[in-house]
Amino acid sequence: MTERLGLAPSTRIMLSIAAAIVVLAGMHAAEGIIGPMALAAVIVIIVMPVRAPLVRRGWPSWLATTMVIVVAYLILAVLLAMLVFAGVRFGNLVADYFDDLVASLNSVADSLIALGLPDDIVSRVTEFFDPTFLFSVAGTVSGVLTTALTAFFFVLAYAIFMSADAAQYGTARSAFGATRSAVIDRATAYNTGVRKYFVVNATFGLIVAVVDGFALWALGVPAPVVWAILAFVTNFIPNIGFILGLVPPMIMALVVGGWPLALAVVALYCVVNVVLQVLVQPKFVADSVSLSLTLSFVSVVFWTFIIGPLGAILAIPLTLLFRTLFLEPDPGSAWLRWLSGDYEARDPRPDGEDDGDDPVLPAPDEPDPEREGEQDLALPTSDYDAEPAPAKDPA
Repeated sequence: MTERLGLAPSTRIMLSIAAAIVVLAGMHAAEGIIGPMALAAVIVIIVMPVRAPLVRRGWPSWLATTMVIVVAYLILAVLLAMLVFAGVRFGNLVADYFDDLVASLNSVADSLIALGLPDDIVSRVTEFFDPTFLFSVAGTVSGVLTTALTAFFFVLAYAIFMSADAAQYGTARSAFGATRSAVIDRATAYNTGVRKYFVVNATFGLIVAVVDGFALWALGVPAPVVWAILAFVTNFIPNIGFILGLVPPMIMALVVGGWPLALAVVALYCVVNVVLQVLVQPKFVADSVSLSLTLSFVSVVFWTFIIGPLGAILAIPLTLLFRTLFLEPDPGSAWLRWLSGDYEARDPRPDGEDDGDDPVLPAPDEPDPEREGEQDLALPTSDYDAEPAPAKDPA
């Protein structure tokens, strides 16, 4: 009778879940540190390819490293400038139109009550028009700004240290390619996927921001530049970024132009943002990161809860990091990788058995002609059952 060794599968699953909860609770407690560190690491990953071409052109190593740091700071400085402008302008806009917002809130509530809707539905709908809600949105923008300012100092340290070590890390494949090539390949693929993801999002976000900004300006909605910046930033939030970018300009259009202007803004966003962000962009994003739509949406909610507002923007890179560290090294996790959106994942099979069909084995009572004459290689069940193999006849 064979004795089972190790823990039962259900026990291992429960222990893994318990360990994950402890780790995630620690990350949530340290979100003020982890969020900026993750943002800094992503920015460094994005700008690191700047160094190699400069070195190949004969630039000194220290100058190429300095250029990496400069590019990283330019990206972060532009992001901070956009958030400062949008956050300050947004807060002033809510204060200037406070009375009009309150009047619109009461009007919407009266209209919904006249239609006979229950009070709980009316209260939920009017929450979006509450000036307090808009102030909280502005506060969220300020929170992201504060986190980004903190990350600014992390980026300084990360850019300096990682750029200085880039030349040494570049020799990893030649030094450990024979034994660690799989790890190096996974790290390279992760960095490439993160860069592709942000390049695709930045490209589509810029297109959406320009189109929305000019269209809102033509419609006469106040502060079109603010809403264009909001559309650009929310484009980095998968699935729900479209809604987050639509609600504030729609409310402002309702205040200054009534329902006709508000519906015009909704129609504009549905035509522009849905076509680009919902129909076109996901195809490019899926090709770059291979994540399912469901996992992308869940990751936004999950990482926002774990590390705060920056989790919404960093949800995809963090989810990719989890898959790279815990799923890809395990050949037996191909099924989980396939469920996550990596539809190229397959079960590992011996050479020559990649057609997807299970190999057909001969029945126990039927001789296998290909194995005639071979010695029985059955292993003994214990040391007491083992017998020395008979010596071969020299003849």
